[in-house]
Amino acid sequence: MFDVLVYLFETYIHAEACPAPEQLARRLTAAGFEEDEISDALDWLSELNQTANDYTAFNTPSSGAVRLYSAEETSKLGREGIGFLLFLEESGVLDGANRELILDRLMALPDAHVAVSRLKVIVLIVLWKQAYPMDSLVLDELLSEDDDVSPVLH
Repeated sequence: MFDVLVYLFETYIHAEACPAPEQLARRLTAAGFEEDEISDALDWLSELNQTANDYTAFNTPSSGAVRLYSAEETSKLGREGIGFLLFLEESGVLDGANRELILDRLMALPDAHVAVSRLKVIVLIVLWKQAYPMDSLVLDELLSEDDDVSPVLH
């Protein structure tokens, strides 16, 4: 699934440029992705779109708010993941609403623990789908590989 998400980011500069799901599935099949990977990625993206629409009804957490992570979130993210999200927030890259979208999509994964390299892909895709402005330094950080985990991005 993560390879499909990265491929979409690399292929479509703007998320709006992605074709409709049926046509996109055909293009991804032609690009050599497995049907299960494509289905998982498209479902994940569809849920991201739905969640993003749902979140517009809520207020963005205030800048002074502190996010407490549940035991399940802490287990899935680990210290490194929580630290990475905190770094992005303190750097002004993430706001509270996008952080919550990222956490929602992270928690939707079946994995018990998600490596920072995969968290970076989730952050990248959420910001890409939201057309959130990213400068080149942020993009470099999100595309960088972690030494202690198997790289997801090429």
